[in-house]
Amino acid sequence: MSTSPSPIQAGPREVLSLAVPAFLALVAEPLFLMVDAAVVGRLGVVPLAGLGTASSVLLTATGVFVFLAYGTTSVVARQVGAGSTKGAIEVGAGGVWLAGALGILAGLVLGLFAPQLAGVFGSSPEALDEAVTYLRMSALGVPAMLLVLAATGILRGLLDTKTPLVAATLGFGGNAVLSVTLVHGAGFGIAGAAWGTVIAQWAMALGLLAVVARRGQAAQASLRPHVRRVVDAALDGAPLLVRTVALRAIILLTVAAAAGFGDVPLAAYQVTTTVWSLLVFALDALAIAGQALTGASLGSGDAKGARAATAFMVRWGVWGGVILGVGLLALHRVLPVLFTDDPAVRSAIAAGLVVVALAQPLSGYVFVVDGVLIGAGDGRWLAWSMVLVLLAYLPIIGLARWLGSGHGSAWAVVALWVAFTGFMAVRGGFMWWRIRGDAWAVTGSERPRRG
Repeated sequence: MSTSPSPIQAGPREVLSLAVPAFLALVAEPLFLMVDAAVVGRLGVVPLAGLGTASSVLLTATGVFVFLAYGTTSVVARQVGAGSTKGAIEVGAGGVWLAGALGILAGLVLGLFAPQLAGVFGSSPEALDEAVTYLRMSALGVPAMLLVLAATGILRGLLDTKTPLVAATLGFGGNAVLSVTLVHGAGFGIAGAAWGTVIAQWAMALGLLAVVARRGQAAQASLRPHVRRVVDAALDGAPLLVRTVALRAIILLTVAAAAGFGDVPLAAYQVTTTVWSLLVFALDALAIAGQALTGASLGSGDAKGARAATAFMVRWGVWGGVILGVGLLALHRVLPVLFTDDPAVRSAIAAGLVVVALAQPLSGYVFVVDGVLIGAGDGRWLAWSMVLVLLAYLPIIGLARWLGSGHGSAWAVVALWVAFTGFMAVRGGFMWWRIRGDAWAVTGSERPRRG
């Protein structure tokens, strides 16, 4: 089932048709954590701090494999742009099989080494116990999380963001009900929150895979495991893996600094990070549109259209950040009430959210350009530039640890977010330099189209 390559339009209607469903689907994962944070937060400061540590480990264990979604989106979209739906699904299937293998391996490592992994952050013994409990339960859902990434990447590459939205909506609703029931109704504590998320994630994975299988059958595509396709998926994803590992290292350095300040700053940082993740995924919806439209444009040989779409989406990203930032400033004293009754934690959360709000326009720029470069297949540049940004962040976070010590929890959380905003500024500078030229668009236009 193939068609001739045709120019891909990237006007407001096309961007919105991809970005709005993508946004609603993307916020599902932070909403899962937000629900868990709100439910667990009612158990006390220590369980909430434990959830903060566990969430950081869990998001790192799965977040490094985000290339399963992002890389798959770009290679599938380029096949679509070249006019081959069959080839698009077949290259995407390699990513699904790779996701299954990596998910089993990552889940085993997470379950077996939960105490060691959670202990890296230096949390209090009580918070560490809560974190280990959450991690061991959550390890069962890691394969499902990676399968969701790969299946979602295929559908996005096919310019379908509505199906992942349906899956995410049902998954979020099920997770919310299960978490409340298992934590407070059945009295399972933090383990109940983990079980609720695991069940919801497996339901999402099975549903999305069923849709991909139907699409493959309609296109007469082979979905069986194929060594070359799995290897190709791994090779395509390797640069994005390096980029993501460096990014996660930056996030973990910040979490470690928060843990060093004590349970109250760590709990507050967990909540502010959850809110930040929600806003980032809102902006990242434009990045998803950028991945799909850029990949499809370059797959059809339309580098000029890809550049025009980039300029358009960057403007949307910055203005989207302005709108989100203003909204967060208006709510920065209201949101903490949803997560905790502790006055010190509430005060620290509110202070951190101010910095998060002010940084949103910068975040909009960075995430949109990141999506465009991923769609162009510019993974190697993204990898080495992120490693350089990581090296630049080391003195920044070191200064934040020094400035945040001995001045109260609110000051500590502000210092952490100022440091993280510094990282975003450095990263944004690198990206501005890259998109000024034409190399990224030429790279995407000349990439081999494997089918």
